[in-house]
Amino acid sequence: HALGVPHVTIDARQEFLRAIVEPFVRGYGRGETPNPCISCNGFFRFGRLLAFARDAGAARLATGHYARVVRHRGRLLLARGLDAAKDQSYMLARLDPRVLDRIWFPLGGQTKEETRAEAARAGLAAAGRTESQEACFLGGADYRTFLERRGLVASRGEIVDEEGVVVGSHDGHWGFTPGQRKGLGVATGAPVYALKTLPRSNRVVVGPREGLARRSVRADGRLFVDVDRADVKLRYRSPAVPGQVEQLSRGFRVLLDEPAYGVATGQAAVLYEGDVVVGAGRVTSSRR
Repeated sequence: HALGVPHVTIDARQEFLRAIVEPFVRGYGRGETPNPCISCNGFFRFGRLLAFARDAGAARLATGHYARVVRHRGRLLLARGLDAAKDQSYMLARLDPRVLDRIWFPLGGQTKEETRAEAARAGLAAAGRTESQEACFLGGADYRTFLERRGLVASRGEIVDEEGVVVGSHDGHWGFTPGQRKGLGVATGAPVYALKTLPRSNRVVVGPREGLARRSVRADGRLFVDVDRADVKLRYRSPAVPGQVEQLSRGFRVLLDEPAYGVATGQAAVLYEGDVVVGAGRVTSSRR
């Protein structure tokens, strides 16, 4: 507005509901931990924006994500942003490399503090805006409250240990995700974590942290270049773990050098070669 640049709003609410929100709700109902931001960036939002950019005659689409586009092994691929604390390559990992020549991440080569300083010098109110740590459509609500509003019914169920012994109760299996420790309401002598949910029986299985350890992870998706080994990131806040990569007819499998904890079906498995994203998919299963 300050520069007098026209602003266009694209009304994609109904398509967003069908493509992102409804699968998010169904995923939790199936006992998964879906990541709607990865699906939105990888398939929906950038698709709509690139289509508009083409129709508007724009050569490139610029966004404020902290990521970079680099040439690696003869092709354009996504890479981590310079600011490791704000890097968003994990959330963008399922972007098709074939569209990267039309995308520009001007903030990818600087830190968030540098961006805030630049915005302050320009007199932009966004310079001091707090950051969002949740999916945009939650609107500040807890995701469990949102899921209940969207039709997942609270239903009393059992919390059991790995042997099937009842140790507590809950109000819906979809309110728990692997690795969760807080909010279990289970009093034991040692710390316990949610290990998995059983949607058919509406049970939540809990146990020690060792029960979360996974060495084999399978994902749908694709490899962007041939790769035998990679660093594998399985959750946005989790560090990457090195492992052996095996390409499958539909997706890939990774055999990790050391266990990963809190691996959840529905989250993204992103493969890195150095700072470069060389493959990405959705976790479909994992084993100890």
